[in-house]
Amino acid sequence: MAITPAPFANAVVTGACGGLGQALARQLLASGAAVALVGLDRQRLQALQDLAPERALIYTPEVSDGAAIRAMALDWISRHGTPDLVIANAGVAGGFDTAKAEDLAVMQRMLEINLLGVAATFQPFVAAMREQRRGALVGIASLAGRRGLPGNGAYCASKAGLIVYLQSLRAELRDAGLQVTTVSPGYLRTALTAGNRFAMPGLLEPDQAAARILAGVASGREDIVLPRRLGWLSKALALLPERLHERILLGQPRKPRVGEAGATAIPGLMPKKTNDE
Repeated sequence: MAITPAPFANAVVTGACGGLGQALARQLLASGAAVALVGLDRQRLQALQDLAPERALIYTPEVSDGAAIRAMALDWISRHGTPDLVIANAGVAGGFDTAKAEDLAVMQRMLEINLLGVAATFQPFVAAMREQRRGALVGIASLAGRRGLPGNGAYCASKAGLIVYLQSLRAELRDAGLQVTTVSPGYLRTALTAGNRFAMPGLLEPDQAAARILAGVASGREDIVLPRRLGWLSKALALLPERLHERILLGQPRKPRVGEAGATAIPGLMPKKTNDE
């Protein structure tokens, strides 16, 4: 299938190691863009760089480390110039139980990556993008940020915070000619959903989602929900009485917590100490 040239010539993608981030980076490279590949798995990033070695560079900072992200941004701009697209895609997910003391560290790390990590990713590019008065900043949120889900409070809180942060940033940058887009996917077939023990209506493949996101951003959309029908379903459920809505959600299986079968690893989360340590 022919690749339609994208309007983006210079892009930065965090969380490019797998799933949605990898699909976004691959499609941008196929369209001819220069792409900063940001992630923690150098081997996976190398496979992407090999697709266009002259237009792709690998960076492995922790996204919540502002100094490391700034160093990455300065290096990229010095080599390829100011990006016209920055996609803050890096994120983690996992179940959460407030009654468990060890889960407080899970919430802290999730907020650091999913919320602070987005702001840290955008920060070193905003001034330069303002100067060129064009470009798009894209934050990958989630439909889970629009309604709290039992057993998933940390993730929902991080994505809800992200949605509101992006609203604030959009208002700040509109007059500067910059676009801020909030992407709220439902369920994507990635490592983050592989351990889910509940129904995932509207499940999308990463390549499908990436193509829709890039097309949406290119057309100037500021709020993208994938798939759209799941967004409509979410709005319809929100109209139900609170207790009925809760009863429906409480009947669903919970997302695995860290350490449980099917849980995904959270980078930088210190392992729980045993009594022998």
